Amino acid sequence: MGVSEKTAILVISFGTSYAETRKKTIEQIEADLHHAYPEYPIYRAWTSARIRAKLLNRDNIHIMDIDEAMTQLKTDGTRNVIVQPTYVITGFESDAMKEKVLAHKADFDSVIICDSLMVSKRDKEEVCQAMVREYHPEADEVLLFIGHGTEHVANELYPEMDQLFKDFGYSNIHMGTVEGDFCIESFLDELKELHPDHIHLAPFMIVAGDHANNDMSGEDDDSWKSILEKEGYSVTCTLKGLGEIQEIRNIFIRHLREGLDRI
Repeated sequence: MGVSEKTAILVISFGTSYAETRKKTIEQIEADLHHAYPEYPIYRAWTSARIRAKLLNRDNIHIMDIDEAMTQLKTDGTRNVIVQPTYVITGFESDAMKEKVLAHKADFDSVIICDSLMVSKRDKEEVCQAMVREYHPEADEVLLFIGHGTEHVANELYPEMDQLFKDFGYSNIHMGTVEGDFCIESFLDELKELHPDHIHLAPFMIVAGDHANNDMSGEDDDSWKSILEKEGYSVTCTLKGLGEIQEIRNIFIRHLREGLDRI
């Protein structure tokens, strides 16, 4: 058997209970990775037990967790496992994922974990340019991206991206988070100084799931949209996960290639 016959790709995602965004994001990333490397079988694992249980109960869809996937890979005779996570940043989720994957290391010749979306300087710049090309905001509007946010040190990536947009000449693109230090309240004063004609909200997450539908654009008083409208701004929301953007998916393909090169 050659290397390719014994090598498999495991795509690990947090998961989503929204079927529409799943098809356009996670499944599209998987399809692109498979298209780039059709010689390797592709497996899927999701890390959210809550979402996996919901899909099983509601849709009768069973998605493996990491332990199940690694066991299946071993059963299928895989010798080299290439893990491609679909996380945006390398935070708590990523740390826990690595630990679970590497617990099975002894069962394989090699287990290689590729980078999440944004690790290197090149990654961040490519993401930045992809978002500018995707959204290209008008001069009189503010484009406000909403990331997940975390208590993890990786949270520093969000202000770093905010600055990177400014470095690329887009002073009207801003970055906030649902959780952590960069929530909507921290932007209200800044927006008063900018007094834009219009605010465009978009998710900075792989899928447009709960956070995008509820925290960002929901009808409740505490959604970003509601808070901004109450302040008197005209607001548009785009429910498009990062995984829907081809240039973003291309970064995952590059990370997978870099991982495969390490076998």
